[in-house]
Order: sequence, then C-alpha cells, then structure tokens
Amino acid sequence: MTMQEIVELVRDWDGVFVLTPGPGDGPPEVAWGDSFFYYAPDGKMPTRTQPFATIVTKNYPEDELSGLDRDGVYRVNIHPSRASFEHWAARAGDDLSVLDRIIVHPVYGQLGWVAVLNPGPETAETARELLREAYEQARIRYERRH
Repeated sequence: MTMQEIVELVRDWDGVFVLTPGPGDGPPEVAWGDSFFYYAPDGKMPTRTQPFATIVTKNYPEDELSGLDRDGVYRVNIHPSRASFEHWAARAGDDLSVLDRIIVHPVYGQLGWVAVLNPGPETAETARELLREAYEQARIRYERRH
C-alpha cells in the first residue's frame, strides 16, 4: 500500500479535506510532503480540529523512534475508536520501527493513536479499516459540534 494509494482512498470519502503542504503553503518545512486528513464537509481547512489521520515521511522533533529517516519509510498515524485503540495496543510490540505492523503511536499513543509503518500484506486491510473508523469518528465529532 503506497502513500498515494492511501491519499486517494481517503480523499474519496465524503467531506474529507486532505492537506499535503509544500513550499509556500504556510506550514513549517518539516511538514512538507506529509499528508493530513480532516473531516471538513465545507471543503475548507479546519482551524479548530485535529486530523483524524496523517502520513508522515520524516522524523519530527522528539519523534524519532520509528526511524522515518530510513529510505522509503513512512508512517500512517490513525486516531480510531477507543475500543480499536485498546485492541491494537494490547497486541502491539515494543519495536516502534518495525514495518507492516500496527503499533501504538510513539508520541500520541497516550491520546489513543495507533500507527503503521509502510502498510503491506500484514496490515493493509487493517489500516484501511482503521482509517475508515477514524473518519467515521471524526464525522460524528463534527456533527456533534455543528
């Protein structure tokens, strides 16, 4: 499962706003080339909400444990339901740099986020399901607020 396949999958869902910043877009350089997925049915960049999922392609400050400085490695970060988080957290190992395994997010795990580096044969379908669940959770939160 490539980054582009993930972006195309999620972009097709109703109300999704995808931000993939680059030079001159405003976000800091460290975010360039990464993708941030929001539920925003008005088609505008939300200002008061967090994304429901992201794809990161490099280490961020204080987030180096996944080793995203390795060639071709990226991490899909997903904020699923509490039940799904607990399910996957109970099965996750300690190696936060392993490819194609569901892990607890190295920084946002305490907030209920999971992640997978380079989803492949072992995790692609689960990643799709978790992304869809995170989208549904974001849609529900949006509808509650509006």
